[in-house]
Order: sequence, then C-alpha cells, then structure tokens
Amino acid sequence: MRKLEELPFHNTYARLPEDFYSRLAPTPFSKPAYLVSFNADAAALIDLDPNEAARPEFVEYFSGSRPLPGSEPVAMLYSGHQFGHYVPRLGDGRAILLGEVRNRAGERWDLHLKGAGQTPYSRDGDGRAVLRSTIREYLCSEAMHGLGIPTTRGLCIVGSEEEVLREEGVETGAMLVRMAPTHVRFGSFEVFYYRRQYDHLAKLADYVIAEQFPHLAGAGDRHPRLLLEVVVRTAHLMAKWQAVGFAHGVMNTDNMSIVGVTLDYGPFGFLDDYNPGFICNHSDHGGRYAFHRQPDIGHWNLHALAQALLPLMTEEQAKEALAAYEPALVAHYKDLMRQKLGLMEWRSEDGDLLTGLLEIMQAGHVDYPSAFRALGDCRSDPSDANESLRALFLDRAAFDAWATRYRGRLRAEGSRDVERKQRMNRVNPKYVLRNYLVQLAITQATEKKDFTEVGRLLDLLRDPFAERPDMERYAAPPPDWGKRIVVSCSS
Repeated sequence: MRKLEELPFHNTYARLPEDFYSRLAPTPFSKPAYLVSFNADAAALIDLDPNEAARPEFVEYFSGSRPLPGSEPVAMLYSGHQFGHYVPRLGDGRAILLGEVRNRAGERWDLHLKGAGQTPYSRDGDGRAVLRSTIREYLCSEAMHGLGIPTTRGLCIVGSEEEVLREEGVETGAMLVRMAPTHVRFGSFEVFYYRRQYDHLAKLADYVIAEQFPHLAGAGDRHPRLLLEVVVRTAHLMAKWQAVGFAHGVMNTDNMSIVGVTLDYGPFGFLDDYNPGFICNHSDHGGRYAFHRQPDIGHWNLHALAQALLPLMTEEQAKEALAAYEPALVAHYKDLMRQKLGLMEWRSEDGDLLTGLLEIMQAGHVDYPSAFRALGDCRSDPSDANESLRALFLDRAAFDAWATRYRGRLRAEGSRDVERKQRMNRVNPKYVLRNYLVQLAITQATEKKDFTEVGRLLDLLRDPFAERPDMERYAAPPPDWGKRIVVSCSS
C-alpha cells in the first residue's frame, strides 16, 4: 500500500494542448478543514494505505491547502446541451482534476476535487460545493457501485466552517474527491466541434482511445468504432438505471461519461412508489428527465455526440453506430428484468407478464424495491397465497390474477423456489439509498456535525442485497414526509 506522497501520477490529460483546460491550483478553505468521511474501498483502487486518512496532511492535500506531490491540477474545458439547449462554454466551474493515478494492476483513476474554488469556467458561481451536496454524491456513487452499476467513486469528503450561500440559505462548504476512469464527457467533444477545432476533436478522440479503448488504437475505422462502443455502453447503463429504479435528474450532455459510467449526482432519486413519470429534479419543470424518459434522453445525447464526431467519420458510419442503441438497450433491460423476476430464460410472453406487474404497481402506488424483493418469496405452488406479499398491493384481486400467471410461468420452466429466491435476492436489493435516508444523514451532519449516519449508510450500501437484521428499518418504504423531499440543481 502507498502513502499519499507515493501516488504515481501520470497526468496524461495535462499533456494535451492547453486549449483543453486551464491550469490552476485549488482554492483552500478560508476556515479550518476536517475529514467528514473516508472510503477505504475507493482508496484500495489506487493502492492507498487507509491509515493515510489519519494523517493531518490528508485533509491538507484534499482541501487545497497543500499541493499533492506529482499532481498537475487543471480545470477541464467542455460545453454541452443543458435541458436540450446548447451552452457553448461550461467546463469545471467548481472542480479541478488533480491528475490520474495508476494502480499496480495498471488501472487509471482520475482524482477530481469537487468544490475546489472558482475557475475560468465558473461563470457566476462561487466554485464551492456544500456539505449537503457532497454527502449526496458520495453516498449515491457508492450505493450505485454496490448495485453493480458503473459509476464514479467517492474517496472522501473534507468539510469546513466556511460559509457558502445557496438558495436554501447559508450552508457550510465541503470538497469531495471524486474518482473515475476518466472525466471526459460528451460535452468535451461538443466544444471543439462547435468551435470548428476539428484537429482538437481528433486529438481528443485518439486520446480517449489510447487511454480507455486501446484495442481500437491505430485502426483506420477507430473513430466510428469508438462511437459504437460508447453507444452500447450508454445503452447498457440506461437499462441498468431503469431496472434498479434510479433517476439521474440532470442528463445534460456534459453529465454523460464517454466510458458509460454514471457521472455527476445532483438531484438523483430512487423510485419509492412505482411511478414511471417520476421527476426527481425540482428544477426540471417540463419533466425532460423524468424516469421513463431516460432511455430516450440517452439516445438523444448520443445523437449530440455523434453530431460532434461527424468530422471524424461519415454520416452513414454515425447512423450505423446509433442504430445499435435500441437493440442493446432492450436486450440488456430484458435480461435484467428476467433476473429480477427470477426467470431462467426470456420467453415471448414475458413482456406482458412484466408489463402487467408494473401496471398493478403503478395503480396501487406499490413500493418498487420492496415489491421485487418480496417477489422472491412467491412460491410456484398455487395453494401458497403468501399474505405478506399480497399485502403490498391495494388491488388484491388484480395481483392474485397476475400471481396465477406468474406461478404458471415458474412451473413451466421447472423453477425451484429456494434456488430462485437466492438468485432473486442477488439482483433485487434489500436496501436502496432513498432520499429520506440521505436527508437524515445530512441533517445530522449539518446540524450536529455528527457523521455517524454517513458512515452507517456507506457500510450498509456496500452490499445492498445482504440481509441485515440489525438494519431492517433502512429497508422500509419512506414515511410520508420522505416522499415529499424537494431536490434541485443547487449545490
């Protein structure tokens, strides 16, 4: 394991032309900083000794008051479509890429310091993040990893008493160290396309290929093949979000990762009552990023990326790559939902079976994660009514009719109840990061400077599928107040 000063920085992004970024150091807090939470699992990805978090220098390195040896901090330039409208100059307005670290296995991880102060891309922002928003992103990125969904990771949160003004009032500042294979996003390409800097566009594409898709390096058709791989990865990511019931909230092209990981957790939400029209972002007045629209928006964003890459390929090649999206999405979603239903194979009639269940859940405002978890207790024996499962559904008659079909389907493939429940419990989480759970942790942290609940949720969500009798209360649907929490783009 390595000490902080021994982290092997490579800083390949900082070797690109200076039009790609602005060089600057993080701005330290104006008041003393302290460690809020440290994630040993994320530290292991860069071979960092977890004992390093106890050193005073740890907080200094990750609050901007001391430069991390070997790092070359830059704020990355990009543009993007925000709520469907092109914004020509975005970039890291409150985050700084410290550099890229490679672990002993050869894997590369960006260390991105979020809340690190103003940059040339801050526009009217103060460049800071607040404790509330950093806790949300930190916990959700680890929750998504626990669910098996590609995501950025959170190494730590460093807090301070520095005051930050937000629409909710005066809050305290914080910095989050975010890790990702790369922070290049769709908007990183868009900025050079719309500036007609096609040489930079090609340089960025080849950089991404060399760092993330080395099997494409040197191929004459590497650029259309890059687009195809991004299309498929994004389709699979959208399928995973839909299957687990995750709503991102701000699917702008500057929040879409070029390697298909979930990027930038602002106003996210996991489904409680099943509602396909769920809007988790209070700022999304038109419902552009409602839960059920996410697959279409993923496709829309890929069209924006393909447009930006047109100088590097023919229109026919771009269309061919985009055509792979829907088949990849549908196939992966079917496979994920097949597993959630405990079926061994997908048959033609299973689409109606799944749709029927979701319709009953929507009509009865049934809790999405609880229903699928409880479905593992359904027995193929028609005489076993399973009252605890039936109790989740208001329309018992409708559920009973569906359950008769479901049991018949299980018997048709010779399902063994015990084995099937074990399989289903490995894909249907017992625990998800519901907004009210995050809010309770935030309240403790901001009002009492008590970070116990942050640590407890971090531990619980590492394995959201395991039964934890001592944590049963965290599996319950939210109280009424928990369903009315308002989350917006403010940070």
